[in-house]
Amino acid sequence: MTPRPQRPVLRRCVACRALKDRRQLWRVIRQADGTIDLERGMGRSAYLCPVQACLEEARRRKRLQRALRCRVSDSIIATLETRLIRNDHASVEAKWSTAPASAWDPVAHVAPPDWRPE
Repeated sequence: MTPRPQRPVLRRCVACRALKDRRQLWRVIRQADGTIDLERGMGRSAYLCPVQACLEEARRRKRLQRALRCRVSDSIIATLETRLIRNDHASVEAKWSTAPASAWDPVAHVAPPDWRPE
């Protein structure tokens, strides 16, 4: 008997309402004592896409407040914006670091040792 493949755990973004794997979303949690936390803890959760448009929509229409049923301070939104900017820079750096070697790179185009012209 073969094991069944794991299904992804899906969550819905409070801003764009897209259904995504929970690892692709940011989690904002209202703890039992009323404090707001990001990513860790138990309590009422709201999920948000790590995209500028979703962050602006959540701020403008107070989607996080409605989903968490409490007031979300501006410092939480500012923290999410900082995280968004940091992720944008990291993705650009990753794109450049994994760029393929140029066509003129002599190391990339060395013939294998057993190669002979025909």
